[in-house]
Amino acid sequence: MKAGFISLGCAKNLVDTEVMLGILQDNGIELTPDPAEAEIIIVNTCAFIQSAKEESITTVLNMAEYKETGCCRSLIIAGCLGERYHQELLDDMPEADAIIGTGAWNRIMEAVRETLAGNRIVLAGENEIVYDAKTPRILTTPAYTAYVKIAEGCDHRCAFCAIPLIRGRFRSRPMDDIKREVTRLAAEGVREIILVAQDSTYYGKDIYGEPSLARLLQELVKIEKIEWLRVLYCYPKNFTDELITTIAQEPKICKYVDLPLQHAHNSILKSMRRPDTQEEVVTLLEKIRARIPNVAVRSTFIVGFPGETDAQYQTLRRFLIEQRFEKVGIFTYSQEEGTPAASMPRQVPEDVVQERYHDLMSVQCKISEELNQGLEGKELDVLVEGRDEEQPNLAFGRSYREAPGVDGQIFIEGDAASRPGDIVRVRIVQGFTYDAVGELVE
Repeated sequence: MKAGFISLGCAKNLVDTEVMLGILQDNGIELTPDPAEAEIIIVNTCAFIQSAKEESITTVLNMAEYKETGCCRSLIIAGCLGERYHQELLDDMPEADAIIGTGAWNRIMEAVRETLAGNRIVLAGENEIVYDAKTPRILTTPAYTAYVKIAEGCDHRCAFCAIPLIRGRFRSRPMDDIKREVTRLAAEGVREIILVAQDSTYYGKDIYGEPSLARLLQELVKIEKIEWLRVLYCYPKNFTDELITTIAQEPKICKYVDLPLQHAHNSILKSMRRPDTQEEVVTLLEKIRARIPNVAVRSTFIVGFPGETDAQYQTLRRFLIEQRFEKVGIFTYSQEEGTPAASMPRQVPEDVVQERYHDLMSVQCKISEELNQGLEGKELDVLVEGRDEEQPNLAFGRSYREAPGVDGQIFIEGDAASRPGDIVRVRIVQGFTYDAVGELVE
């Protein structure tokens, strides 16, 4: 019996995919990358914004074709789309044999057995379970990098976000359990650990009574063979002085701060139900930059939130120009049903949203190019990820300044010997908007 798996969406969803793969393999099911030969096809979906939902639906329908052209006997929709719209999917998509939500990944074999027996089922509405170090897991990332989910769910109620509706309340994993998983991954050859949660700086508040990300990092840096520790999704509210000090002082921790801010105008931040003001964020950014030398700060912003005026947008625009973030993701507002923002008055016309999006992208592109050009002549350690197929002496990888999948790459000229997973010293010779070109330092 063979199963094929497609994982969509964020790194947190990818971890769910990897534990489901582990459970399937532990139950004797062979995994295949070719959906044409899979008797079971599972699509782990995303439902964060409209474009992600559309991609998920399209992928499911594409996989359904293998019921006619391939070996597929069971098509299972998993993940966020399955959690949020399980009944609608069951009613409107006869191609799907089972729907399992974000809290039912541990019941994947139940879904497989029931569907192969000819039954259509829904397993959703359960959002308490979190995987642990004993849970079977098969990495789909390169062997040198792994994501580790330190918590599940979210206690924030941002007006635009459906994640709390989908993934439930915030649940931290115990620190010792995370240490066991990272220790095992290190023994298997992983060199870069990337910690993820919906709000990583909130980690531990539910089980230890206070934000405990700094303490967790202080424990993880002790694990031998781990060379890079990277943290994603750090909300500003609980970005403590202790955390800043820990990142600054520990050589293994990448000097990379992922700080989703979403906007810079206080009225919009209040409407978004964000707990921070622009003034508080600026104070935090000043502390981070002053105390963590050469830090790379990444953030994300939303344009076109309901009620956003041109003057408020201009405040956001000026904020990006003043702060000069190393990395920025910009999103257009997506009207998600069930969220407070969806029913807010003064929804911004789509043409205005698009105009602001492209304008802000052009602003950030210029900043990013200038910052990357400022790296010229500097030396960085680069984690090699691959090699150009047509130019054997051209390798590529990432420094501490780039997270996989969301940031650019560094291309290494004159490198014929390094292998994926090696960390090499590179001198930057040319910076571009997203990427940079360097040469090996002998």
